[in-house]
Amino acid sequence: MDRRIALKQLAWVTGGIFLLPSCDFSSENILAAYDKLQVNEDHRNLLGKVVETILPGGEVVGARELNIQDFLLVIANDCLDEESQQRFIKGLKGFDAYVKERFGSRFETMDQANSEKVFTEIVNAEDDDIADFKYFLDTSKRFALQGYLSSEYFMTEVMPYKMIAGGFQGEKRIDPSEKINING
Repeated sequence: MDRRIALKQLAWVTGGIFLLPSCDFSSENILAAYDKLQVNEDHRNLLGKVVETILPGGEVVGARELNIQDFLLVIANDCLDEESQQRFIKGLKGFDAYVKERFGSRFETMDQANSEKVFTEIVNAEDDDIADFKYFLDTSKRFALQGYLSSEYFMTEVMPYKMIAGGFQGEKRIDPSEKINING
C-alpha cells in the first residue's frame, strides 16, 4: 500500500471523527404515548403551563402538580376524532409563537397574572384567524377540569367521595368548615 494513500485516508477518517459529533442526525423526540398527536416534550411543558393557568396551585394542589397535562394529552390522543385532533395540535404547536408575536414573550415564561390575561383575551376574541388557538384553549380547559375533578387528590382531599352512600340524616346543621360530597 502506498504511504500517500494511507495518509490521505487517515486524514479523511480523522476529520470525519472530529466532524461527526457536531452533526445532529437525530429527529425530534416524539413522545410515544401520544402517537396520533405527534407531540414532544416542549409541547407537553407548554400544555403544563396552560393547565397551570386554568387551575393554579395555592391552598389546594394545582393541575400541573397532578400532571393533568398528561391526562389531557391521553384524552386528546384517544378520544378526539381525527379532525379535532388536527385542530388541537395545530393550536398547540402554533400557540407559543402566536403569543410571543402578539404579546412579546413566550407563554411559558409569563407569570400567572399575564398568562391568565393572555388566556382570557384569546378565548374571548372574535377573530377567526385564531380559531385554532381558541379551540385548543377551550378543549384544554374542558379536559383539564374533567381530569382535575376526577383525580384521586380531588376525590379524597378536596371533596371526599363516599363510595357507598349511607348514614341518612333527615335534618342536619350545615357546618361551613365541613368538606361536602359534591356527588350527591
